[in-house]
Amino acid sequence: MSGLEPGRLSLNTATVREQWGLAEAIEGCARHGIGGISPWRDKLHEMGVDAAAKAIRDAGLGVSGLCRGGWFTEAGAINADVRDDNRRAVDEAAALGAECLVMVVGGLPKGSKDLPAAWSLVEEGLAETLDYARKAGVKIAIEPLHPMYAADRACVNTMGHALDICDRLGDGIGCAVDVYHVWWDPELETQLARAGKERIMAFHICDWLVPTRDMLTDRGMMGDGVIDIPGIRGLVEAQGFDGLNEVEIFSALDWWKRDPDDVLATIVERGRSVC
Repeated sequence: MSGLEPGRLSLNTATVREQWGLAEAIEGCARHGIGGISPWRDKLHEMGVDAAAKAIRDAGLGVSGLCRGGWFTEAGAINADVRDDNRRAVDEAAALGAECLVMVVGGLPKGSKDLPAAWSLVEEGLAETLDYARKAGVKIAIEPLHPMYAADRACVNTMGHALDICDRLGDGIGCAVDVYHVWWDPELETQLARAGKERIMAFHICDWLVPTRDMLTDRGMMGDGVIDIPGIRGLVEAQGFDGLNEVEIFSALDWWKRDPDDVLATIVERGRSVC
């Protein structure tokens, strides 16, 4: 496969979260020729939704997604705070013209060991949010996270589980496919084919380092680890996905310490050479 030119890349703002606010990230993407951006909501709120939407439009960037909604399980019930926050997230995604609202669904409620109950809460919360999102014209993308996060971040850990939920809930919901979370899955090819173009709503890239020094904040730059990124990209594109390839790197020990323009320059080079 040929590599990715910068216009086919999107910057997830987590990649430079320690160095830049959203306004600086937008300017950086435009400066490096990167085609899109995916804001995290904390950075979006700092800048303001309307100001961010205008700046993104003025820079000519696409919005590959908004991170994140979800966290349905923390309180052990879908309460008013959870419901309202997810509705706000839908409204923000609509204002930005985001391709989808990415859902990190939540792990076990505090003190619980009841995983099936957590799954039920997740599905209840997704169903409610999806009803609201359909009216706003926003797509909902479940991001299955690596099983190491099942207890504290996301109890949906495979494409298969995410698609089972999508099958039950109907139109307007699909998956955000992050290579960091799914590269290990022996059913990945089968489940991507099952998802098809309509339900592959986002594609995130980074790399898995060996050794991994921190479970959350030691992702690698593409090409520095063991993930077959071109192979997975080929599977995704075989289903018709033609959206932006979103770079999302949590890296407290490395990339968050570097000059952010150097980070973006490296992303552009690695997109062309290893993706």
